[in-house]
Amino acid sequence: MTNPDPQPHQPVGGGDPLGQSHTPEPFGENQADGEPQADTDHQALLAERDDLRTKIKKVEHTRTRATFYGLVIGALITILLLVFILQNLESQTIMLLFWEVNLPLGVSLLIAAIAGALIVAFAGGLRMWQLSRALKRAKR
Repeated sequence: MTNPDPQPHQPVGGGDPLGQSHTPEPFGENQADGEPQADTDHQALLAERDDLRTKIKKVEHTRTRATFYGLVIGALITILLLVFILQNLESQTIMLLFWEVNLPLGVSLLIAAIAGALIVAFAGGLRMWQLSRALKRAKR
């Protein structure tokens, strides 16, 4: 059985009947009266899209976003620390200068982490205070 012949007005190659390839004209050139308006509308949409992208990039990095990510990371670390504490409940003796304390390993590491965080917060607070004073002096 043979395949049906293509329609008479469409050549087998799918190109122009005279063998020349036809490339469409660029959008908006040599078009009917209503179509240049479509090109202008399209350009306006592209400009609006680019403007929105610029605005989004400006909003991407905000203090609120950084705070949110900090809270999420802090919550994940807290969960991991809680699991660690629950898995390490065996008591051990901790000696520091003149003190001797019996605490579970997980709890002692939690206390050490809190002490480290307080030291970092204190140092950061001092730096912010220093910068604030320098800014006030510069404004005078």
